[in-house]
Amino acid sequence: MRPATAPRQPAPRLGRGWYLGAVLSAVLALGMCLLGWRQADQADRITANPVRVQGTVTQLPGGSGSYSEVGYTAEGRRLTAADLWLPEGARLGDTVCLEHAADDPGAVRVCGNRYPQPVGITLARTSVPIALLFLVLCLARILRDRRTRPARTGRGGVRTTMVLAAEGMPALTHGKRSRRRRRGGRRRQS
Repeated sequence: MRPATAPRQPAPRLGRGWYLGAVLSAVLALGMCLLGWRQADQADRITANPVRVQGTVTQLPGGSGSYSEVGYTAEGRRLTAADLWLPEGARLGDTVCLEHAADDPGAVRVCGNRYPQPVGITLARTSVPIALLFLVLCLARILRDRRTRPARTGRGGVRTTMVLAAEGMPALTHGKRSRRRRRGGRRRQS
């Protein structure tokens, strides 16, 4: 007679995509945190000791692959700043008020702005929570899969085998001698 219920099928193995998703979302969150931290650090350095200079717009953003560029002189050197948030209606050759940090002329922003590149801060503010949420979802799925799988040993750990053996031990060689050659070649039997 057959049992009333069908035999239970083993749970399918969790795909590698969940692990890959967890790693990629963690890397994205970390990268965006570093981008936001860099922008905030530059903004704090500029705010602590700002130096105002005049810059000239040398390139305007046009399309998806180009950024704005402003040339300015600081500490006797000619520098350029890319991807600044230019005032609306700025044209090529217009002068723009810039502030740079007294200790770092490369940390520059347009006068009146808080961050050197506000787009970077906005991107970090939106992408970090999304990446962390995706990371938590992936980790929850991975942990749920590990909990639902039947334990392989009595305590829920992974079954392992430890082998401690000496050379030529019958358990490892199934009763046969090792085929490893000895130094000096084969000995003649007389």
